[in-house]
Amino acid sequence: MSSQSTVRRARWRVGLVAASAAVLLVSGVTVAVSAQAAAGCRVAYATSAQWSGGFTANVDITNLGDPVSGWSLVWTFPSGQRVTQAWNANVTSSGSQVTATNVSYNGTIATNATVSFGFNGSWTGTNTAPTSFALNGVACTGNVGGTPTTRPPTSAPPTTPPPTTPPPAGNAMAAVAAMQPGWNLGNSFDAVGADETAWGNPRVTEALLDNVRAQGFNSIRIPVTWSNHHGAASSYTIDAAWLNRVREVVNWALADGFYVMVNIHHDSWQWINTMPTDRTNVLNRYNALWTQIAAAFRDASPRLTLESVNEPQFTGSSGDAQNATLLHELNTSFHRIVRQSGGGNATRLLVLPTLHTSADQPRVDELVSTFTTLNDPNLIATVHFYGYWPFSVNVAGGTRFDATVQQDLTGVFDRVYNAFVSRNIPVIIGEYGLLGFDRHTGTVEQGEKLKFFEYLGYYARDRRITTQLWDNGQHFGRTSFQWSDPELSAQIRSSWTTRSGTASSDQVYVPRTGSITAKSLTLNLNGSTFQGLRQGNTDLANGADYTVSGNTLTLTAAAVTRLVGNRAYGVNATIQARFSQGVPWRISIITYDPPVLAGATGATGSFAVPTQFRGDQLATMEAKYADGSNAGPHNWTSFKEFDIAFAPNYGANSITLKPEFFAEVNDGQRVTLTFHFWSGTTVTYHVTESGGNVTGTTS
Repeated sequence: MSSQSTVRRARWRVGLVAASAAVLLVSGVTVAVSAQAAAGCRVAYATSAQWSGGFTANVDITNLGDPVSGWSLVWTFPSGQRVTQAWNANVTSSGSQVTATNVSYNGTIATNATVSFGFNGSWTGTNTAPTSFALNGVACTGNVGGTPTTRPPTSAPPTTPPPTTPPPAGNAMAAVAAMQPGWNLGNSFDAVGADETAWGNPRVTEALLDNVRAQGFNSIRIPVTWSNHHGAASSYTIDAAWLNRVREVVNWALADGFYVMVNIHHDSWQWINTMPTDRTNVLNRYNALWTQIAAAFRDASPRLTLESVNEPQFTGSSGDAQNATLLHELNTSFHRIVRQSGGGNATRLLVLPTLHTSADQPRVDELVSTFTTLNDPNLIATVHFYGYWPFSVNVAGGTRFDATVQQDLTGVFDRVYNAFVSRNIPVIIGEYGLLGFDRHTGTVEQGEKLKFFEYLGYYARDRRITTQLWDNGQHFGRTSFQWSDPELSAQIRSSWTTRSGTASSDQVYVPRTGSITAKSLTLNLNGSTFQGLRQGNTDLANGADYTVSGNTLTLTAAAVTRLVGNRAYGVNATIQARFSQGVPWRISIITYDPPVLAGATGATGSFAVPTQFRGDQLATMEAKYADGSNAGPHNWTSFKEFDIAFAPNYGANSITLKPEFFAEVNDGQRVTLTFHFWSGTTVTYHVTESGGNVTGTTS
């Protein structure tokens, strides 16, 4: 299996799908609690994501008057929308009227300061944004002046109250809790090249950070690769322009209210990894860089944290024992340099990783030993999590978020909880996601992907672990400020505060010909109750259109018949299963026939199987020789890696067999391929390579 750092090197910015967003600036009045206080505010209401029957909105309140202590914002939805869950505010509704009150850590709004909160909501018909707001009982006018009629009500604290912001001095657990949730500014300052645009992302702007903050993120990790931006030994002087640019973006983020993390990033595999055979030079270079970085940020806000090194790894070592010794030396040297630099660095929160940022028990134990040696209350442990590898990249049949994938997740989170959190040492998952994100959009099927992130968000909350989403530009647009996958963003943000119901699948396949029968799915309620099904703005009828028995949801034959319409290939209709909490679960009703493949000839560098998909989609592919042994790469499994060994091209009506597949196929031997489709259909195909030429047949 490739190391995470190798995978990250190959990560490039993928194309973004622009999504519409409505942004409405509303002027209004807010009031201080003391009588006769000057008051005024500005409210920005933004619909950042919208889908059939649901949406995500963010609200910014900027105080233009005297400081406010305790606030209550009231508005009326013009189209009957409903709030289903919220973050950074307590939100209640009475009919179409909505009241949002502060939580424990954002009740005070200084003059010209801004507080933000967000929510997921539901809508029918239209989703018209509200146009007027009232704060603390006073109608919004946009002018400074006026007094409140009454003191705003004090909001009840949530069941698990968030920490104060900033947290009490020395309370690392509270600080890291306040950092949840977090986001990575990936493939920008960590890019290996001339500057932050070397890997295809645009220059970072204040507007980008403002928009990321508006999504509800409280911390931002800014990975930085320094290797191309400093001079030679022995001073290794960092380029002034590069350091100033990093400081500029850090300061923008701090001004936005983010907790910020800065590190030494891809240097880990570029030169730090040679430490087993070049210890003196590596340590001198590493220490020189941290001496300069520590001095540059000596007086920065305490909301800035420093991370010793990203995904540490070593080449040519004698084994685990030497690796542990070398990483311990790096971490303790980093700790000594930063602490001795004084100023805010004397107590600044410092982040120390495990080897490879792995959560395997030996790696966790090694970092525990370092923490014990340092005996410093202002330290944070970090690991990375990209899920159970076969599921994360879709290899070895890892197509579903099943018990094995879930157990892998709980095992990782439990190990770091038991080792650190249970001892009041905070943990940050400094990067999380799925490795298949950067490749074909079908590598991880949409519904299975959503179930993974729903559970990850829930279990991170349960284990009191802060998470920072890895985003190299493939999730939140760097210039569009839109999510490429609104369903995913809604699921992730919902998971910060609650659970969502899901189902065994988000697809119902119906044959194009023959009689239509009832179709069943298993509901995963996740602590919620099932509320019903909806198509667009129309509720389906319980009994006539569907039935629920225990956790089994069954669409009646009559409903399926209506939903597939004329039974054209592909998605004929989408419906939503709605639950008492969280985001709805989309179900696609799909008409299909078994795919048809055709014979072909070509070269190993560009061989494609002509395919009539006929409404179906490819899940995975097996490859075996005539004797039943596994063919192709990863020969420990018959199931090959999606988009590495093969990839569907629905627009071109073909399945590509990639050069990487043929590179590990025996010349002259016939290989039997079994294509598995999401309908459950399997289709067999045969290929034989001879001297770089490939012949494919259906028999």
